[in-house]
Amino acid sequence: MADYDDVRTGRHCVFILHAHLVFVTKYRHQVFAGRHLTRLEEVMRAVCADFECDLVEFNGENNHVHLLVNFPPKVALSKLVNSLKGVSSRRMRQEFPDLVRHYYRANRLWSGSYFAGSVGGAPLTVLRQYIEQQNRPV
Repeated sequence: MADYDDVRTGRHCVFILHAHLVFVTKYRHQVFAGRHLTRLEEVMRAVCADFECDLVEFNGENNHVHLLVNFPPKVALSKLVNSLKGVSSRRMRQEFPDLVRHYYRANRLWSGSYFAGSVGGAPLTVLRQYIEQQNRPV
């Protein structure tokens, strides 16, 4: 069972929803140094707060970043991703003029695609078995 500290509540629900997100730079350019990743984390934490989400973990390398996000069921993950990528791209362009050269072709920092995976809870096989074993009335 999950730790009760992770359980969140809404008006009509109780939930634990986590997503692992990965964003890759356009053309896989090696863009980021440590200072860029530090600022990216701050920007992405602010965006998550606007969506009532919690950025649990953040890290990255020179051409991609990983985020672990705890989000409420009312948040559409695609809308959150769109905001995270859009706001971070705009802020990085404004605050780090040295990154402008990476925007030269498409005027974008991030690739158009992303990875999103659900995280936590029981494995699918265990869940399937649990559901199959319910006492169905006749």
